[in-house]
Amino acid sequence: MTFYVLLSILALLRSYSIQGVDLFTIGVIPVLFGLIKRTHWASMVFKIYLGIQTLAALALTTTAIIAYQITPEDVKVEFQGTELPIPAIALTVLLILSFQYWVAFSQKTKEYLQRTC
Repeated sequence: MTFYVLLSILALLRSYSIQGVDLFTIGVIPVLFGLIKRTHWASMVFKIYLGIQTLAALALTTTAIIAYQITPEDVKVEFQGTELPIPAIALTVLLILSFQYWVAFSQKTKEYLQRTC
């Protein structure tokens, strides 16, 4: 739950900084609301949002692979002037998605959402 609270804060800050709203930024808020309130639709929204994240990661990965085949020297990621290593980014994305899949499909999450407060 803490993970989604942090993501929601980052989503709001990102929306404010880019002066716009997109699915990846604001999509985490219904997930967080559903998990906190233990709604009947929380599991479905969580899994749909996770599917969207997975598709986005696959699209970015495919784009990076194609770009690397064309011009390998141009494939780099910079954040605030620092070049980030691609393998570290790929590992981080894989770990975050794996953790979310584990949470989304675990029996404890199902039990948590079925309990009433």
